Amino acid sequence: MSTVRQLVAALGAHAPRSPAEAHSVRRVLAHLRWLPNPFDEDADPTHVTGSAIVVDERGRVLLHRHKRLGIWLQPGGHLDPGEDPATAAVRETLEETGLVAAHPAGGPRLLHVDVHEGPRGHVHLDLRYLLRAAGADAFAPGAGESEHVAWFDADEARRVGDRSLAEAVAAAGDLVPAAGGSPSGG
Repeated sequence: MSTVRQLVAALGAHAPRSPAEAHSVRRVLAHLRWLPNPFDEDADPTHVTGSAIVVDERGRVLLHRHKRLGIWLQPGGHLDPGEDPATAAVRETLEETGLVAAHPAGGPRLLHVDVHEGPRGHVHLDLRYLLRAAGADAFAPGAGESEHVAWFDADEARRVGDRSLAEAVAAAGDLVPAAGGSPSGG
């Protein structure tokens, strides 16, 4: 099955948390059906990106302060050629924070969907996946990445983020017990 068909199926099975997220899901589905290269940032200003809501064994959420935007965000970004959004979420987490993160047992879990304006007139069709990482590991962002990386408890992460990040963190909290259990349903 093609990556586009897999994403269409995953989005069809995804339960949005709000009217705003439901609108984002509809927009992503529409773009997946008509963009010839939805994963290529150079093919069209509107394209798919992959992000990670990374949770540690204590239920904390990993965020980095974006170097250009100056706000706390989840790791994520553009897809490399041939990469799917779930794989990009893992790679971007490593590049932006230096932490090795992994999808839960059972494979990638689509957690949240958000369509938003990106830099240079881009529109990001952001697919956010649940990842796990060890909270005791040292941060080591890649060259050129923001040095500001931190773990936040879920309430604080919801406060420092925008509406869509707050929704994604809440979705992660529904799946990951705060005291170190494993994600359910995936």
